[in-house]
Amino acid sequence: MNAATSRLQQHYKQAVISSLMQEYAYKSIMQVPGLVKITLNVGAGEATTNPKVLDSAIEELTRITGQRPRITRARKSIAAFKLREGNAIGVMVTLRRQRMWNFLDRLISVALPQVRDFRGLPRRGFDGHGNYTLGIREQIIFPEISYDDIEQIRGMNITIHTTAETDAEGLRLLELVGMPFRAN
Repeated sequence: MNAATSRLQQHYKQAVISSLMQEYAYKSIMQVPGLVKITLNVGAGEATTNPKVLDSAIEELTRITGQRPRITRARKSIAAFKLREGNAIGVMVTLRRQRMWNFLDRLISVALPQVRDFRGLPRRGFDGHGNYTLGIREQIIFPEISYDDIEQIRGMNITIHTTAETDAEGLRLLELVGMPFRAN
């Protein structure tokens, strides 16, 4: 194994692939679903009135992921929200390869157990194509974020993109990788 290979990636290569090949009777190892990327999105709608909100969101997401996020902008104007087309309304980052595996490992083993009253992730977050989205209400569950340094509690959406063709395959892949889903 490569020295840069994460613990979770080694587990995927050694145990998850063989388990999925047996369960779904894949003929080739190339048919086994895998992880493609992880996308983190932080909405900061109040950035239209206070631009410093966007700076703190960028800094926090950079600390969490180790990669500089990009600013997302409004696609259309909405008068009720005092929003104009092109206004900065959030930040997002896409993790691939080693950073993706490292982030997923920290999410599963460190961050999710920090969630108050955590009973497991809901199974309803799949999109019909094997991709899973979960929402986190507080960024302070990540050890990189100090409670004293934050200006505001901010949530984020985390989307795990897989090559699974169905939700059942995507669910089984993430279960074997170690995602703590609810028992229901």
